[in-house]
Amino acid sequence: MHDVEIREGTIRLGQLLKLASLVEDGVEAAELIRNGLVKVNGDIEERRGRQLAEGDVVEVNGEKVRLVAQT
Repeated sequence: MHDVEIREGTIRLGQLLKLASLVEDGVEAAELIRNGLVKVNGDIEERRGRQLAEGDVVEVNGEKVRLVAQT
């Protein structure tokens, strides 16, 4: 698992997937989410616009990232 720093308090799931380089673009993010391949805090997430905050853990294809506040 690696940490991804965010500047503001929250970030949308689709944006995080791109920021963390888990997907190449929004189309790929939407497809993975639609197919139930993205987990947030261990649960399958189906909303691309879900707001994530510091401490949330996102998993795609066995790769996990944790959101941390930018210092």
